[in-house]
Amino acid sequence: MTGQLSDAADRISASASRRGALKLLGGAGGAAALGSLLSACASATGTKSGGGVGNFPSTPGWKFVFVNHVTTNSFFIPTRTALADASKLLGLPTPQWTGSETGTVSEMVSAFDNAINSGAAGIAIPLTDNNAFIEPTKSALAKGIPVVAYNATAPGNYPLAYVGQDLYQSGLLMGQRIAQTVTSGTILVGIAQPGANNLQPRLDGLTAALKQAAPAVVIKSINTGAEQAGELNAMTAAYAGQPDAAGLYAVDAGSTASIAQLISSKNIAGKVHAGGFDTLSDTIKGVASGALDFTIDQSAYMQGFLSVLYLYLYRVSGTLLAPPQTDTGLTFVTKGNVAAYNTGSAYEGQQGHNLGTMPSSIPLPQPSTVQI
Repeated sequence: MTGQLSDAADRISASASRRGALKLLGGAGGAAALGSLLSACASATGTKSGGGVGNFPSTPGWKFVFVNHVTTNSFFIPTRTALADASKLLGLPTPQWTGSETGTVSEMVSAFDNAINSGAAGIAIPLTDNNAFIEPTKSALAKGIPVVAYNATAPGNYPLAYVGQDLYQSGLLMGQRIAQTVTSGTILVGIAQPGANNLQPRLDGLTAALKQAAPAVVIKSINTGAEQAGELNAMTAAYAGQPDAAGLYAVDAGSTASIAQLISSKNIAGKVHAGGFDTLSDTIKGVASGALDFTIDQSAYMQGFLSVLYLYLYRVSGTLLAPPQTDTGLTFVTKGNVAAYNTGSAYEGQQGHNLGTMPSSIPLPQPSTVQI
């Protein structure tokens, strides 16, 4: 167990230093929370009947519930792996995974309500809609059920914290990168659910960046749909109608993987610029082959692991360890660093918790902008 904890601690530390991942609420509360858990668990020999994990007190078998907007989407494989890993580490049952397969908000609200009514110990949910989840969140908190947002958050709602990427910023940086290679013409940008809080901010950021850095670029957004099976057809049809497109891009995992498949099948790698988000297997193959210029990693694993960790710490401390707002970061994956993503590691959605290979030296991250 010590080895697993050391590996987890290394990944959390590396993410924080490389990406500035933790933005704390209430001073150093988040850092203290992580430090308390990792130091306490380091001496653990496993959960014993009637006792708590590590140096923590005995707890009930708290059952957390993850409500999701696309429950069968392969992007969330590492998230689901992570929530199971974190729960095992803490001696808890694996959280329930529920919600909607197709991004249907009413189905998510129903799953949210069911979690509240069943007495969930904590709830994690992507706030993909600005209004629909406000009352359920208030209801959960009123019943003593902590709620954290992961993958997407919403203004005007009341989660204790958000665990996920800064979505608008990721789109902004993506647009700036596109402007380095595409300065005019039309680009097609796939988006699985236009208007959804987990995707629309990226498209908005991309649009703002290109308006400033490459105003001659025309952006044509393509609604590819929430179901992965239809995204390739949508992007293929869009490209057939715009064969002179200067670039093919996407702001979601499935659409990005579809672009990689499309470029490979038509043998147009190097003839059209392309890129997108996340680390599905077809996407990583596309980066490695040159079909994609880049993809953006937002650490889907950390979104599941930290959500469980934060709910646990909040409950075990009686609310004293309030969860911090956590930016899970942004890493551009290119030919230069894609090899690290081809390890078959569960941390990026593949099979097996393989031990990562540390490089002989670590590149300097961006200088910290945090002021203490």
